[in-house]
Amino acid sequence: MNIFKNWTDEHTKTFGNDILTVSHNLAETGLFTDEALAILLDKHPSQKLDVCTMSHDKKLYPNKFRTGDFRDCDGKALIEAAKAGKIWINVREAMNIHPEYKAVLDNMYGEIALITGQPSFNARGSVLISSPAAKVPFHCDQTETILWHIRGKKRIYLYPPTQEFLPDNVYQSIITQDREDDIPYTEDMDKSARIFDLAPGEMISWQLNAPHRVDNQSYCVSVTTEYSTKESAFKNSIMYTDSILSQKFGIKSKWSEASLPEKYIKSFAGRLLRKLNLNQNDNGQDFVTFKIDTSAPDYIVDIEPFPRNF
Repeated sequence: MNIFKNWTDEHTKTFGNDILTVSHNLAETGLFTDEALAILLDKHPSQKLDVCTMSHDKKLYPNKFRTGDFRDCDGKALIEAAKAGKIWINVREAMNIHPEYKAVLDNMYGEIALITGQPSFNARGSVLISSPAAKVPFHCDQTETILWHIRGKKRIYLYPPTQEFLPDNVYQSIITQDREDDIPYTEDMDKSARIFDLAPGEMISWQLNAPHRVDNQSYCVSVTTEYSTKESAFKNSIMYTDSILSQKFGIKSKWSEASLPEKYIKSFAGRLLRKLNLNQNDNGQDFVTFKIDTSAPDYIVDIEPFPRNF
């Protein structure tokens, strides 16, 4: 099956350098119906399944995700919760773990490689299932990312990957921790955003590290894929070194002001420092603060927080 419907030479020039939208055929696989997704949720490892809702008490981090306990629910109940409540479900690495989804992922990136002439990236792919009221907070990704929208309508806000929206010290903090990728946000930033309303069957990609946030406009199903490139690995190693220099010696460095030889030295150092695990950014445990309850009107019941252990 061909994945893309309307990829052109212009799309090839844009891919990885700017925002690109193109049509795809993932819905035709039959793997993203509610019935198929319920089966997927039932068999997916619980440690790679995130069921979240949005908080409203963080001024600079609005809609920050809260982690939920979903263990009393089967896949069908989780789908119902996503349709009726304020739920965001991330079936992490579903496209890699399950053979029928892995075949589709291989087809997706095999076709990108064939069309663009680039290598076939070793991508990771997750399935997102989310409520009409779901919002993804302002954040950035450490690797190249593509959003493959399949069902529903969602609006994505994309911002320039500049110091104004993604300061170096913020990105350094993201690089040296494993879980948090949120960025401080104010509504004034939206004046510089490029806004896209995604319909079913649209794929969108953007520049490396471009900050973004998402507002659902209906119940949605999407696939998000990420992959490392030489560019992302190079930058992340440098940012790791800069974070250690800031923590240990108070040396503040800017990515944009570093010379190329300096960047090469810091990239090499970053790979070594990662192995030594010298960073002091402890993001703490992931605390579960609510549970999915099918008897609650929005399927959400707050509970006494406890560290996630499932």
